[in-house]
Order: sequence, then C-alpha cells, then structure tokens
Amino acid sequence: MKIALLGYGRMGKTIEKLATERGHTVVKTIDQNDDYDFNEADVAIDFSVPDAAVNNISACLKAGVPVVSGTTGWLAKYEDMVSLCKKNNGAFIYASNFSVGVNIFFELNKQLAKMMQHLKDYNVSMTEVHHIHKLDAPSGTAITLAEGILDHSHNTDWVLDKEETDKITIKAEREGEVPGTHTIKYESQVDEITIEHKAHNRNGFALGAIIAAEWLRDKTGVYSMKDVLNLS
Repeated sequence: MKIALLGYGRMGKTIEKLATERGHTVVKTIDQNDDYDFNEADVAIDFSVPDAAVNNISACLKAGVPVVSGTTGWLAKYEDMVSLCKKNNGAFIYASNFSVGVNIFFELNKQLAKMMQHLKDYNVSMTEVHHIHKLDAPSGTAITLAEGILDHSHNTDWVLDKEETDKITIKAEREGEVPGTHTIKYESQVDEITIEHKAHNRNGFALGAIIAAEWLRDKTGVYSMKDVLNLS
C-alpha cells in the first residue's frame, strides 16, 4: 500500500516506521504549505494540526484519495467533511484516537455509563493527562468519552477544569512526555468506581491508524473505528 502522510511530526514519523515494517511504502510526506501532489498514493493518513486538518482532508477527498484523520481540534467542520466525502464518493475515517485499546475503552465507558445512569448518588468526572506539546485541551479522546457518558446520563454537557451542576468535569493535565492517560471516576459518599486507559507509547495510536488505512482502501463512505474493529 502506498501512503501519503499529512503531517510529519512525531506521530507521522512513527506511522512511517510501523507502516514500513508492515510492508507499506510512504510515497509522500506533506507538512503545512507543501503541495498536495499525492504521487499515486492509495491512502492518506492525517496527523497534522487543527488549522491544517480541514485543508488536508478536503484535498484528499477532492483528489479521490481515501483519508484517515487522527487530528483533533477541528470538529466544528466535521459535517462539512462528511458532505464533501459523499459529494465526491470518497472514503473517510475520523477518530479522536486510533488505538485499539482506547476504542475498546470507549465501549467499556458506554457500558458503565448505562449501568450508572439511574444511580443518582454517584458523580462522574474525568482526568486526562498528556505531554506538554499537545495543542488542544481537553483531548479529543476525552471529549469522545464524555459524549459516550452524556448519551446515558442526567448530565447535560462537559466543562473543562471547573465544576458546574449537571455537567461532567474534565480535568486536563500536561506533563512531560506522557503519551496519554484517561481516567473516569464515579464517586459517591461511600465509595468510588474508576476505569482507566494508559498508553505506554505512541505506537498504539500509529498502528491503529495504519490498520484503519488498510481497511479503508478501496472502500467508499464515512466510517469510524467501530466499523474497522467490528465493535458495532
């Protein structure tokens, strides 16, 4: 498989290494202000920055190149990209986190939320910890987790680094080179229940994106990691 990398930072370089080990070839790396000559790429993987993501994804869809995006912080334009994908009969996967373990954690989070939704004595909160270079807060993964809880909760929204009635508090911490830790806590006066996912390195995110790209090749439509991993 021939891959175009949109964004060639630490994640891009990790994807390149793992993709090469899996027998794929990176035929193009595109950073900001580079041209969009995809060199006959079979698929593109976008791990860029929020300001570049929409242009990157749009260029792929207009060029007929299936695109997998793990860039967060641009989702106000997500429905525009869905529409563009359908208009061009393209192929598109966005995920806030491509790690196989995290996507299993997403489903575990939803199941726990369903079990807790009628237990009003428990208050739910979340903490996410990432490296100091991360540009957005809270993380896209934390937002996805919060949305999974909100679908099965009396809470109406999430808030960052503060407490408000009927809202899920997300505490965002930035420390060193932490790849990503997400902790969800249900607490009452008598006990607490905690579930956590802790990434040991970035390889899980990169490998998941490559698996998604392998799956998306030669398909059309808008998909998620639930489709890739058959978690529906």
